[in-house]
Amino acid sequence: MSTMLITGATSGIGLAAARQLAADGHQVILVGRNPEKLSAATELVRSTATADVDALECDLASLDAVRELAATVTKTYDRLDVLANNAGGFHLRRAETRDGLEATFAVNHLAGFLLTELLLDLLRESAPSRILFTSSVMHYGNTFDFDDPQLRHGYSGTSAYGRAKLANILYTRDLAQRLTGTRVTANAFHPGVVATGIWDAAPWFARPVMALGKRLFMITPEEGGRALTYLATDPDVSAVTGCYFQRNRVKAPSPAAQDDAAATRLHRLCAELTGLPA
Repeated sequence: MSTMLITGATSGIGLAAARQLAADGHQVILVGRNPEKLSAATELVRSTATADVDALECDLASLDAVRELAATVTKTYDRLDVLANNAGGFHLRRAETRDGLEATFAVNHLAGFLLTELLLDLLRESAPSRILFTSSVMHYGNTFDFDDPQLRHGYSGTSAYGRAKLANILYTRDLAQRLTGTRVTANAFHPGVVATGIWDAAPWFARPVMALGKRLFMITPEEGGRALTYLATDPDVSAVTGCYFQRNRVKAPSPAAQDDAAATRLHRLCAELTGLPA
């Protein structure tokens, strides 16, 4: 039995993947920020689970909360086989977290960066283990502006989301290199265009189109969840690391996502923003 932690596990592909993994006999730790939704999701996963299902509350928009989550995991569990950084959010207008960080980047990338770094020792001790980031095709066409990491100028919701997903891929490449020889892998993936609540943040005039798209063109959370489940469990990818996946296959990410110098620079920036040594 493997122990797997999934952030953003109260809805969408996180919840779907948690149900799939728990039904297959894996111990699953659900992480969510809303206690009512977390309780409901936990009961739903437990209804078909064949292994233990735990829940940990954490607001990933708070760096202190992420640190507390990592401390709880380290204290409670003697192993962690899969860390799935799946939580995400979309902000149409620029917003800041209580830490003064641009919210889209903070939740979609910085929280996962900090959680991963704080759990690396446990993941190494549990090897072979896997680290996953739910990224997106929206990283294509985006770059990371190191002169304006907080996106104080020229903000748009789509650019903020796309560059956060770009950061996911850059980090997994950098992390994979640092973890060479440890039997800990790190990969990012696009789950497909999934009909989840993230689209509810679209502008009001686009919501009818999004609603129609959900019904006609987008895949279900269950289908999207299988992309996470595949990377968490399939033996064919047990040794694959530093890659970006689409439809369960390695795909070349954008040129910007393959810039190793940018990946190193991003790691230093994220370490500075989260108070970790570079």
